[in-house]
Amino acid sequence: MTKNIDLLIHNAAQVVSCASPDGPKRGVGMTEVGLIEAGAIAVNDGVIVAVGPSAELRAMYTATQTLDVSGKAICPAFIDPHTHTVYGGDRVAEFELRVIGASYMEIMAAGGGIVSTMRHTREASEAELMEAARKRLDEMLSLGSTTIEIKSGYGLDTATELKMLRVIEQLDLSHPCSLIPTFLGAHTLPPEYKDDPTGYVELVIEEMIPAVAAWYANSHFKTQNIPLFIDVFCEDHAFDVDQSRHILQAGQAAGMGAKIHVDQFNAFGGTQMAVEIRAISADHLDVTDAAGIQALAGSATMSVPLPAANFNLGHTQFANGRGLIEAEAALALATDLNPGSAPCYSMPLVMAIANRYLRLLPAETLIAATINAAYTIGVADRVGSIEVGKAADLLILKAADYRHLSYFLGGNPVETVIKRGVVIA
Repeated sequence: MTKNIDLLIHNAAQVVSCASPDGPKRGVGMTEVGLIEAGAIAVNDGVIVAVGPSAELRAMYTATQTLDVSGKAICPAFIDPHTHTVYGGDRVAEFELRVIGASYMEIMAAGGGIVSTMRHTREASEAELMEAARKRLDEMLSLGSTTIEIKSGYGLDTATELKMLRVIEQLDLSHPCSLIPTFLGAHTLPPEYKDDPTGYVELVIEEMIPAVAAWYANSHFKTQNIPLFIDVFCEDHAFDVDQSRHILQAGQAAGMGAKIHVDQFNAFGGTQMAVEIRAISADHLDVTDAAGIQALAGSATMSVPLPAANFNLGHTQFANGRGLIEAEAALALATDLNPGSAPCYSMPLVMAIANRYLRLLPAETLIAATINAAYTIGVADRVGSIEVGKAADLLILKAADYRHLSYFLGGNPVETVIKRGVVIA
């Protein structure tokens, strides 16, 4: 006797599960994608109830909706674990400056960069920020991302940081994508603290972190057991290692998981510090040296290169993705969507760049964009792989082979996006 379910997807050329229930994949394990040929997926109430050969599942289930996906591959929807999706204005004028030779750090030191976006974000209303971010999320969703981390960090004062977090919460309640909030008050020094970095660090620790923790305690995210993270930009013209450590540990004491922007332009020990305090992720890693890679090797801290930023900035040096994998660091990928260094919506494009410049195999980039990315934001028990009991967040691809996700450049390899068992794009 067959069981009745909501959705049965069958006859897939490949079902690529990306399952890794015991922790993120590392080393050679990143080539093991869990491929089932002629596969099927059964879904009920938005949750995966069975995965296996089509013949078996068609004999076991009758469904309200049936999708025959002959000639198509299915993989988990993408998880984008590092973005700055909520912001005001744009920085297209700075893009032109970079084209004619100005560096990111030169623009930042001259009062552009993050501070420019800060001004626009402070001036924007919550409604304006929501409308602009909603359009960005729509683009990301159409390209296959259904769970997205979003940072604050363009307020650089308590009121605007909280405004950004409220916008992220309202978007999570109203948009099909699932969102994960991160507090990034320590993104750079605002103009009013340009000559008083110690004073700004004290403001972040003594005023912003308690205010953010109070917001989270009364938020929808807390009710849904969605984690809150704290992040810091550990870099020249931003925060040094000791300042970063103090900020992150204060956040940890307030119940936040720690993340860090590190080794984007300079390597001076931030990666080792992140591992020491058991940060959940170290992101960028463009100039991470052998000591930093050794610290990450086998550690609990996820390594998250952001190659769209390197590509957009015209850099020729990328994170040592191959070295990180060979050292058995746990590696994930993200878009780093932001108006300055990475105006990029597309995880498939990030994967394609990682294949070519980080020397990752297609299997490794898929793992890095799904289950490992889910571990990077604390939601691997819910999403990131095609496993019984997880949300049915799925992508039906246009090709029969998942490797086409990053083989072709510039297009959208996703035919259909399914979120919690519902076809939405």
